[in-house]
Amino acid sequence: MANDPLVSTEWLASHINDTNVKLLDATFKLPGILPLPKDDYLAAHIPGAVYFDVDAVSDHSDPLPHMFPSAEQFGRDVGALGVSNSDTVVIYDAGGWVAAPRVWWMFLSYGHRDVRILNGGLKKWRAEGRPVQAGEVTAKPATFNATYDERRVRSIKQMIANVASRAEQVIDARAVERFEGRAPEPRPGIRSGHIPGALNLPYNNLFDAAAGTMKPHDELKKAFADAGVDTAKPIVTSCGSGVSAAVLTLALYRLGVENTGLYDGSWSEWGKADGPAIATGPA
Repeated sequence: MANDPLVSTEWLASHINDTNVKLLDATFKLPGILPLPKDDYLAAHIPGAVYFDVDAVSDHSDPLPHMFPSAEQFGRDVGALGVSNSDTVVIYDAGGWVAAPRVWWMFLSYGHRDVRILNGGLKKWRAEGRPVQAGEVTAKPATFNATYDERRVRSIKQMIANVASRAEQVIDARAVERFEGRAPEPRPGIRSGHIPGALNLPYNNLFDAAAGTMKPHDELKKAFADAGVDTAKPIVTSCGSGVSAAVLTLALYRLGVENTGLYDGSWSEWGKADGPAIATGPA
C-alpha cells in the first residue's frame, strides 16, 4: 500500500543517515511505572534518535494528561527537536505500540504528512542485532510551522452529542476488564466503565506481542469486524488518555480508513467523578 504509514527496520537501516530523515523515540508508560521512559531512552535508543516526550509536548494549562497543545506550541516543541516541515519523520517506541501512533497522529493533525512509524520499534531493531546508543541526542533546532486540523480530534462536547446522535462509532482501545467496568482505572478518582454505545477493541489485539510488529491487513480487518465495527461508517477512537486509541487509528488508516477522529480526553475526562453517564458490561 503506497500510503502505508509503517516502515521496516530494513528501510530505516538504509535511510538512517539521510539528512532529511528525523528519528524520534516516543517511548511512553502509564503513570507510576519505572524506570521512566526517558531513562529507558537514555539507556538505549536507535542511533540519532531524539526523545519525544508525550507529556511535555502537550497543553500544560489543561489538567487532563497530555492533551493536544496549540499549533504554535507544537511547532515550537517539534522545531526544538530538530524537525522541519521538509523532513521525513520516523517515530518508534519500545515495541509495545504505546505512543508512536499517538505522535504520528499528532504530526498529521498539525499538517505534516511525511511521517512514518517503525514497524516493530526498538524491540524488533534490537532483536535483529542492530546498533543502539546511550545518552542524550541534542538536535540542531529547526523551524516547523504547524497548522491544526481539528477534524482529526474530538472534544467531550462532541462526544456527548454523539451519544445521542450515534453519528460516529466509538471504539475503545482499553482492556476488556476496564471497558466493562470490572477492573479499576489506573488513574485515581476515575470511574470504571465506558461511553454508552461504545464498542471495544483492545489495542494489543492489533499487534504481534512477540515480534512487536503490527498484524497483517486481513487480521486487522477481522479484528474490527469481530468487534462489531463497520469500517465504511464514521469512527472515533478512544482509550484511557488518548494514547493507545491511536493504535486503532493507525490500524484503520492502514486499511484505508483515513478520516477518523480521536477523542483526546478519552476516559481520563469522561470517567471523572462528575463526568457524563457511563455504561458497564459488554458492548
